[in-house]
Amino acid sequence: MTSSRKNKTLLIDREAASALELLKNGLLRPLTTLMNKKEKLSVLQTGLIDGQIFPLPFILAPAGETNERVIKSLEIGEEITILCEDREFATLIVAETFQTDPKTRTKHIYGTDDLSYPDVRASYKRLGSWAVSGEYTLHNTFLNQSKENQRLINQAKSLINAKHTSALIMAANPLHRANERLIRQVLDTTDLLVIFLLKPYNSKNLAYELREETLLYFINNFLPKNRIIVLPFENSYVFAGHNELIVDSIVVKNYGCDRLTISRDHAGLGMFYDKNSDKSIIDKLVGINLEIKLESEYVYCDQCTTLLSKSTCPHGQHHQISYHADSLLELLELGLLPPTILIRKEISAFLLSKMFPNRMKRLEKLYYDLLPVEGLLKEHTEKDFYLELMKLYQTTSLT
Repeated sequence: MTSSRKNKTLLIDREAASALELLKNGLLRPLTTLMNKKEKLSVLQTGLIDGQIFPLPFILAPAGETNERVIKSLEIGEEITILCEDREFATLIVAETFQTDPKTRTKHIYGTDDLSYPDVRASYKRLGSWAVSGEYTLHNTFLNQSKENQRLINQAKSLINAKHTSALIMAANPLHRANERLIRQVLDTTDLLVIFLLKPYNSKNLAYELREETLLYFINNFLPKNRIIVLPFENSYVFAGHNELIVDSIVVKNYGCDRLTISRDHAGLGMFYDKNSDKSIIDKLVGINLEIKLESEYVYCDQCTTLLSKSTCPHGQHHQISYHADSLLELLELGLLPPTILIRKEISAFLLSKMFPNRMKRLEKLYYDLLPVEGLLKEHTEKDFYLELMKLYQTTSLT
Protein backbone atom coordinates (compact mmCIF):
# COMPACT_ATOMS: atom_id res chain seq x y z
CA MET A 1 0.00 0.00 0.00
CA THR A 2 1.10 3.58 -0.45
CA SER A 3 2.26 5.71 2.45
CA SER A 4 -0.35 7.28 4.74
CA ARG A 5 2.27 9.64 6.18
CA LYS A 6 2.50 13.31 5.33
CA ASN A 7 6.20 12.94 4.53
CA LYS A 8 7.51 13.73 1.10
CA THR A 9 8.25 10.51 -0.80
CA LEU A 10 10.97 9.17 -3.07
CA LEU A 11 10.32 6.29 -5.48
CA ILE A 12 12.95 3.58 -5.96
CA ASP A 13 12.97 0.21 -7.72
CA ARG A 14 13.76 -3.23 -6.28
CA GLU A 15 17.36 -3.01 -7.45
CA ALA A 16 18.03 0.14 -5.42
CA ALA A 17 16.16 -1.36 -2.46
CA SER A 18 18.44 -4.41 -2.57
CA ALA A 19 21.54 -2.19 -2.46
CA LEU A 20 20.14 -0.19 0.48
CA GLU A 21 19.43 -3.46 2.34
CA LEU A 22 23.05 -4.57 1.89
CA LEU A 23 24.30 -1.26 3.28
CA LYS A 24 21.92 -1.19 6.25
CA ASN A 25 22.78 -4.79 7.22
CA GLY A 26 26.52 -4.14 7.32
CA LEU A 27 27.40 -6.09 4.19
CA LEU A 28 29.23 -3.20 2.52
CA ARG A 29 31.54 -2.42 5.46
CA PRO A 30 33.69 -0.34 5.74
CA LEU A 31 30.84 1.70 4.26
CA THR A 32 28.08 2.10 6.85
CA THR A 33 25.99 5.05 5.60
CA LEU A 34 24.94 6.73 2.37
CA MET A 35 27.76 8.97 1.17
CA ASN A 36 27.52 12.73 1.21
CA LYS A 37 29.26 14.90 -1.39
CA LYS A 38 32.57 15.11 0.50
CA GLU A 39 32.71 11.33 1.06
CA LYS A 40 31.86 10.72 -2.58
CA LEU A 41 34.77 12.88 -3.74
CA SER A 42 37.12 11.25 -1.23
CA VAL A 43 36.36 7.73 -2.50
CA LEU A 44 36.82 8.86 -6.10
CA GLN A 45 40.24 10.26 -5.20
CA THR A 46 41.58 7.47 -2.97
CA GLY A 47 39.45 4.35 -3.64
CA LEU A 48 39.56 3.74 0.12
CA ILE A 49 37.38 4.05 3.23
CA ASP A 50 39.27 3.87 6.54
CA GLY A 51 42.22 2.25 4.79
CA GLN A 52 40.15 -0.46 3.06
CA ILE A 53 39.37 -0.57 -0.63
CA PHE A 54 35.97 0.66 -1.75
CA PRO A 55 35.65 1.10 -5.50
CA LEU A 56 32.87 3.60 -6.16
CA PRO A 57 30.64 6.26 -4.60
CA PHE A 58 27.53 4.83 -2.97
CA ILE A 59 24.82 7.49 -3.15
CA LEU A 60 21.04 7.60 -3.40
CA ALA A 61 20.04 9.51 -6.55
CA PRO A 62 16.96 7.87 -8.10
CA ALA A 63 15.90 8.97 -11.58
CA GLY A 64 12.65 10.70 -12.46
CA GLU A 65 11.30 14.23 -12.54
CA THR A 66 9.25 13.69 -9.37
CA ASN A 67 12.25 12.38 -7.42
CA GLU A 68 14.40 15.27 -8.59
CA ARG A 69 11.78 17.81 -7.64
CA VAL A 70 11.37 16.27 -4.18
CA ILE A 71 15.12 16.07 -3.44
CA LYS A 72 15.63 19.71 -4.51
CA SER A 73 12.91 20.77 -2.04
CA LEU A 74 14.27 18.88 0.99
CA GLU A 75 15.57 20.57 4.12
CA ILE A 76 18.22 19.27 6.52
CA GLY A 77 16.59 17.21 9.30
CA GLU A 78 13.41 16.55 7.33
CA GLU A 79 12.03 12.99 7.38
CA ILE A 80 11.08 11.47 4.04
CA THR A 81 9.49 8.16 3.07
CA ILE A 82 11.09 5.89 0.47
CA LEU A 83 8.61 3.82 -1.53
CA CYS A 84 9.38 0.69 -3.52
CA GLU A 85 6.72 -1.11 -5.55
CA ASP A 86 4.04 1.12 -3.96
CA ARG A 87 5.01 0.04 -0.45
CA GLU A 88 6.88 1.85 2.32
CA PHE A 89 10.45 0.59 2.15
CA ALA A 90 12.28 3.01 4.45
CA THR A 91 12.26 6.40 6.13
CA LEU A 92 15.27 8.73 5.91
CA ILE A 93 16.35 11.78 7.88
CA VAL A 94 17.90 14.24 5.43
CA ALA A 95 21.53 15.17 6.14
CA GLU A 96 22.49 16.67 2.77
CA THR A 97 21.33 17.03 -0.82
CA PHE A 98 23.67 17.63 -3.75
CA GLN A 99 23.86 17.46 -7.52
CA THR A 100 25.48 14.55 -9.34
CA ASP A 101 26.09 13.72 -13.00
CA PRO A 102 24.44 10.42 -14.10
CA LYS A 103 26.85 9.93 -17.00
CA THR A 104 29.94 10.38 -14.83
CA ARG A 105 28.45 8.07 -12.23
CA THR A 106 27.78 5.46 -14.92
CA LYS A 107 31.45 5.61 -15.84
CA HIS A 108 32.42 5.08 -12.20
CA ILE A 109 30.33 1.89 -12.20
CA TYR A 110 31.21 0.38 -15.57
CA GLY A 111 34.46 2.04 -16.54
CA THR A 112 32.67 3.48 -19.56
CA ASP A 113 29.78 5.83 -20.32
CA ASP A 114 29.18 4.36 -23.79
CA LEU A 115 25.40 3.97 -23.90
CA SER A 116 25.57 1.52 -26.80
CA TYR A 117 26.17 -1.20 -24.17
CA PRO A 118 22.75 -2.45 -22.95
CA ASP A 119 23.76 -2.76 -19.27
CA VAL A 120 25.35 0.69 -19.26
CA ARG A 121 22.28 2.20 -20.91
CA ALA A 122 19.91 0.46 -18.46
CA SER A 123 21.82 1.74 -15.42
CA TYR A 124 22.11 5.25 -16.85
CA LYS A 125 18.33 5.45 -17.14
CA ARG A 126 17.99 4.61 -13.43
CA LEU A 127 20.31 7.37 -12.19
CA GLY A 128 19.13 10.84 -11.29
CA SER A 129 20.83 14.24 -11.14
CA TRP A 130 20.17 14.94 -7.46
CA ALA A 131 21.29 12.83 -4.47
CA VAL A 132 20.22 12.72 -0.84
CA SER A 133 22.21 11.39 2.12
CA GLY A 134 21.22 10.65 5.70
CA GLU A 135 20.40 7.87 8.16
CA TYR A 136 17.54 5.60 7.13
CA THR A 137 15.45 2.87 8.73
CA LEU A 138 14.07 -0.11 6.85
CA HIS A 139 10.42 -1.05 7.17
CA ASN A 140 9.28 -4.63 7.81
CA THR A 141 6.92 -4.82 4.83
CA PHE A 142 9.74 -6.13 2.61
CA LEU A 143 11.55 -9.44 2.78
CA ASN A 144 14.95 -8.42 4.10
CA GLN A 145 16.86 -10.97 2.03
CA SER A 146 20.39 -10.04 3.07
CA LYS A 147 19.49 -10.32 6.75
CA GLU A 148 17.90 -13.73 6.12
CA ASN A 149 21.05 -14.83 4.26
CA GLN A 150 23.16 -13.89 7.29
CA ARG A 151 20.92 -15.96 9.56
CA LEU A 152 21.11 -19.02 7.30
CA ILE A 153 24.91 -18.85 7.00
CA ASN A 154 25.35 -18.58 10.77
CA GLN A 155 22.94 -21.46 11.28
CA ALA A 156 24.77 -23.69 8.76
CA LYS A 157 28.15 -22.87 10.35
CA SER A 158 26.86 -23.76 13.78
CA LEU A 159 25.35 -27.09 12.69
CA ILE A 160 28.68 -28.48 11.44
CA ASN A 161 31.03 -26.33 13.56
CA ALA A 162 32.64 -24.99 10.38
CA LYS A 163 36.14 -23.57 10.75
CA HIS A 164 36.38 -22.47 7.11
CA THR A 165 33.53 -21.12 5.00
CA SER A 166 34.04 -20.68 1.27
CA ALA A 167 31.95 -18.74 -1.21
CA LEU A 168 31.14 -19.32 -4.85
CA ILE A 169 29.15 -16.80 -6.89
CA MET A 170 27.54 -18.36 -9.93
CA ALA A 171 24.63 -18.06 -12.34
CA ALA A 172 24.22 -21.79 -13.12
CA ASN A 173 22.40 -20.67 -16.25
CA PRO A 174 22.25 -23.60 -16.86
CA LEU A 175 24.14 -25.78 -14.38
CA HIS A 176 26.78 -27.66 -16.42
CA ARG A 177 29.63 -30.10 -15.84
CA ALA A 178 32.26 -27.39 -15.36
CA ASN A 179 30.08 -25.82 -12.63
CA GLU A 180 29.87 -29.22 -10.97
CA ARG A 181 33.64 -29.69 -11.08
CA LEU A 182 34.22 -26.26 -9.58
CA ILE A 183 31.78 -26.96 -6.75
CA ARG A 184 33.51 -30.25 -5.93
CA GLN A 185 36.95 -28.62 -6.06
CA VAL A 186 35.91 -26.05 -3.46
CA LEU A 187 34.26 -28.68 -1.25
CA ASP A 188 37.58 -30.54 -1.10
CA THR A 189 39.22 -27.64 0.75
CA THR A 190 36.50 -26.22 3.00
CA ASP A 191 34.04 -27.15 5.73
CA LEU A 192 31.06 -25.17 4.45
CA LEU A 193 30.36 -23.93 0.93
CA VAL A 194 28.00 -21.02 0.38
CA ILE A 195 26.81 -20.81 -3.22
CA PHE A 196 25.52 -17.32 -3.92
CA LEU A 197 23.17 -17.83 -6.86
CA LEU A 198 22.89 -14.70 -8.98
CA LYS A 199 19.43 -13.18 -9.15
CA PRO A 200 19.58 -10.48 -11.84
CA TYR A 201 16.95 -7.89 -12.69
CA ASN A 202 16.39 -8.95 -16.28
CA SER A 203 14.85 -11.84 -18.19
CA LYS A 204 17.96 -12.97 -20.09
CA ASN A 205 18.32 -15.98 -17.81
CA LEU A 206 16.41 -19.05 -16.77
CA ALA A 207 14.10 -18.05 -13.94
CA TYR A 208 15.90 -17.84 -10.60
CA GLU A 209 13.48 -20.35 -9.07
CA LEU A 210 14.27 -22.94 -11.77
CA ARG A 211 18.04 -22.45 -11.44
CA GLU A 212 17.77 -22.75 -7.66
CA GLU A 213 15.63 -25.89 -7.92
CA THR A 214 18.12 -27.44 -10.36
CA LEU A 215 21.09 -26.65 -8.15
CA LEU A 216 19.34 -28.07 -5.09
CA TYR A 217 18.46 -31.22 -7.06
CA PHE A 218 22.15 -31.71 -7.88
CA ILE A 219 23.24 -31.04 -4.30
CA ASN A 220 20.63 -33.32 -2.73
CA ASN A 221 21.40 -36.22 -5.06
CA PHE A 222 25.13 -35.99 -5.75
CA LEU A 223 26.85 -34.04 -2.94
CA PRO A 224 27.14 -34.00 0.89
CA LYS A 225 24.18 -31.66 1.31
CA ASN A 226 24.86 -30.73 4.95
CA ARG A 227 27.99 -28.86 3.82
CA ILE A 228 26.40 -26.63 1.16
CA ILE A 229 23.79 -23.90 1.22
CA VAL A 230 22.39 -21.95 -1.72
CA LEU A 231 21.39 -18.33 -1.22
CA PRO A 232 20.03 -15.66 -3.58
CA PHE A 233 22.51 -12.95 -4.57
CA GLU A 234 20.61 -10.02 -6.02
CA ASN A 235 22.84 -8.78 -8.80
CA SER A 236 22.21 -5.03 -8.58
CA TYR A 237 24.13 -2.21 -10.28
CA VAL A 238 26.49 -2.12 -7.27
CA PHE A 239 28.16 -5.29 -8.62
CA ALA A 240 28.37 -4.15 -12.23
CA GLY A 241 31.35 -3.51 -14.47
CA HIS A 242 35.00 -3.56 -13.46
CA ASN A 243 34.12 -3.12 -9.77
CA GLU A 244 32.30 -6.45 -9.55
CA LEU A 245 35.04 -8.59 -8.03
CA ILE A 246 35.91 -5.94 -5.44
CA VAL A 247 32.31 -5.58 -4.26
CA ASP A 248 31.81 -9.37 -4.39
CA SER A 249 34.80 -9.76 -2.07
CA ILE A 250 33.55 -7.10 0.36
CA VAL A 251 30.08 -8.62 0.57
CA VAL A 252 31.07 -12.30 0.97
CA LYS A 253 33.62 -11.32 3.64
CA ASN A 254 30.94 -9.42 5.54
CA TYR A 255 28.64 -12.44 5.21
CA GLY A 256 31.22 -14.36 7.24
CA CYS A 257 33.08 -16.25 4.51
CA ASP A 258 36.89 -16.43 4.78
CA ARG A 259 37.48 -17.74 1.23
CA LEU A 260 36.19 -16.87 -2.23
CA THR A 261 36.82 -19.03 -5.31
CA ILE A 262 36.50 -17.47 -8.75
CA SER A 263 37.24 -18.55 -12.30
CA ARG A 264 39.49 -16.66 -14.70
CA ASP A 265 36.47 -15.39 -16.65
CA HIS A 266 34.94 -13.76 -13.58
CA ALA A 267 33.65 -10.29 -14.43
CA GLY A 268 35.98 -7.57 -13.22
CA LEU A 269 39.01 -9.85 -13.35
CA GLY A 270 39.81 -10.57 -17.01
CA MET A 271 40.23 -6.95 -18.05
CA PHE A 272 42.99 -6.57 -15.46
CA TYR A 273 44.63 -9.97 -15.80
CA ASP A 274 48.16 -9.90 -17.21
CA LYS A 275 49.54 -13.35 -18.02
CA ASN A 276 53.09 -12.01 -18.24
CA SER A 277 53.20 -10.38 -14.81
CA ASP A 278 50.58 -12.67 -13.25
CA LYS A 279 48.76 -9.74 -11.67
CA SER A 280 45.08 -9.01 -11.41
CA ILE A 281 42.57 -6.86 -9.58
CA ILE A 282 43.08 -9.27 -6.66
CA ASP A 283 46.38 -7.50 -5.97
CA LYS A 284 44.43 -4.29 -5.31
CA LEU A 285 42.09 -5.71 -2.63
CA VAL A 286 43.56 -3.62 0.18
CA GLY A 287 42.35 -4.31 3.71
CA ILE A 288 40.01 -7.24 2.92
CA ASN A 289 41.01 -10.25 5.01
CA LEU A 290 39.78 -12.79 2.49
CA GLU A 291 41.59 -15.65 0.76
CA ILE A 292 40.80 -15.54 -2.95
CA LYS A 293 41.50 -18.61 -5.07
CA LEU A 294 41.64 -18.31 -8.84
CA GLU A 295 40.59 -21.52 -10.62
CA SER A 296 41.55 -22.44 -14.17
CA GLU A 297 38.99 -22.72 -16.94
CA TYR A 298 37.58 -26.23 -17.37
CA VAL A 299 37.17 -27.80 -20.81
CA TYR A 300 36.40 -31.21 -22.30
CA CYS A 301 39.27 -32.52 -24.43
CA ASP A 302 38.42 -35.07 -27.13
CA GLN A 303 41.98 -36.47 -26.94
CA CYS A 304 42.15 -36.73 -23.14
CA THR A 305 38.46 -37.83 -23.26
CA THR A 306 37.70 -36.15 -19.96
CA LEU A 307 36.82 -32.89 -18.28
CA LEU A 308 39.98 -31.15 -17.11
CA SER A 309 41.65 -27.85 -16.38
CA LYS A 310 42.64 -26.04 -19.54
CA SER A 311 46.06 -25.33 -18.03
CA THR A 312 46.78 -29.08 -17.66
CA CYS A 313 45.69 -30.15 -21.16
CA PRO A 314 48.57 -30.54 -23.67
CA HIS A 315 46.31 -30.49 -26.73
CA GLY A 316 45.35 -27.44 -28.75
CA GLN A 317 42.19 -25.43 -28.52
CA HIS A 318 40.79 -27.26 -31.55
CA HIS A 319 40.55 -30.40 -29.36
CA GLN A 320 38.85 -28.61 -26.47
CA ILE A 321 35.14 -28.04 -25.89
CA SER A 322 34.39 -25.03 -23.70
CA TYR A 323 31.37 -24.73 -21.46
CA HIS A 324 29.64 -21.68 -22.91
CA ALA A 325 26.52 -21.21 -20.81
CA ASP A 326 24.74 -19.10 -23.45
CA SER A 327 25.09 -21.82 -26.07
CA LEU A 328 24.02 -24.57 -23.68
CA LEU A 329 20.96 -22.52 -22.75
CA GLU A 330 20.14 -22.07 -26.42
CA LEU A 331 20.21 -25.85 -26.92
CA LEU A 332 17.78 -26.30 -24.06
CA GLU A 333 15.51 -23.51 -25.30
CA LEU A 334 15.31 -25.35 -28.63
CA GLY A 335 14.16 -28.43 -26.73
CA LEU A 336 17.37 -30.33 -27.50
CA LEU A 337 19.20 -32.62 -25.08
CA PRO A 338 22.79 -31.44 -24.59
CA PRO A 339 25.46 -34.18 -24.67
CA THR A 340 26.21 -35.61 -21.24
CA ILE A 341 29.81 -34.37 -21.40
CA LEU A 342 28.30 -30.87 -21.21
CA ILE A 343 25.34 -31.29 -18.85
CA ARG A 344 24.54 -34.25 -16.61
CA LYS A 345 21.61 -36.16 -18.14
CA GLU A 346 19.54 -35.91 -14.95
CA ILE A 347 19.94 -32.13 -15.00
CA SER A 348 19.03 -31.88 -18.71
CA ALA A 349 15.95 -34.03 -18.15
CA PHE A 350 14.96 -31.98 -15.13
CA LEU A 351 15.37 -28.66 -16.96
CA LEU A 352 13.55 -29.73 -20.13
CA SER A 353 10.65 -31.16 -18.17
CA LYS A 354 10.27 -27.77 -16.46
CA MET A 355 10.87 -25.66 -19.57
CA PHE A 356 8.41 -27.64 -21.71
CA PRO A 357 5.63 -28.78 -19.36
CA ASN A 358 2.61 -30.78 -20.53
CA ARG A 359 4.53 -32.22 -23.44
CA MET A 360 3.87 -35.85 -22.58
CA LYS A 361 0.82 -36.28 -24.80
CA ARG A 362 2.97 -35.45 -27.82
CA LEU A 363 5.89 -37.53 -26.53
CA GLU A 364 3.92 -40.61 -25.46
CA LYS A 365 3.81 -42.22 -28.92
CA LEU A 366 7.53 -41.55 -29.38
CA TYR A 367 8.18 -43.11 -26.00
CA TYR A 368 6.57 -46.44 -26.95
CA ASP A 369 7.79 -46.38 -30.56
CA LEU A 370 11.45 -45.60 -29.89
CA LEU A 371 12.31 -46.66 -26.37
CA PRO A 372 12.55 -50.09 -24.72
CA VAL A 373 9.61 -50.79 -22.40
CA GLU A 374 8.88 -53.61 -19.98
CA GLY A 375 5.75 -54.68 -21.84
CA LEU A 376 3.40 -53.10 -19.32
CA LEU A 377 1.60 -49.86 -20.03
CA LYS A 378 2.29 -47.35 -17.29
CA GLU A 379 2.45 -43.64 -16.92
CA HIS A 380 5.66 -41.87 -17.83
CA THR A 381 6.75 -38.28 -17.29
CA GLU A 382 8.59 -35.92 -19.58
CA LYS A 383 11.65 -36.46 -17.40
CA ASP A 384 11.44 -40.25 -17.94
CA PHE A 385 11.36 -39.71 -21.69
CA TYR A 386 14.45 -37.52 -21.73
CA LEU A 387 16.41 -39.92 -19.52
CA GLU A 388 15.55 -42.93 -21.68
CA LEU A 389 16.32 -41.01 -24.85
CA MET A 390 19.71 -40.05 -23.45
CA LYS A 391 20.50 -43.74 -22.96
CA LEU A 392 20.05 -44.21 -26.70
CA TYR A 393 22.43 -41.32 -27.37
CA GLN A 394 24.99 -43.09 -25.20
CA THR A 395 24.66 -46.46 -26.96
CA THR A 396 27.91 -47.19 -28.83
CA SER A 397 27.69 -50.73 -30.22
CA LEU A 398 26.83 -49.51 -33.77
CA THR A 399 29.28 -46.60 -33.86
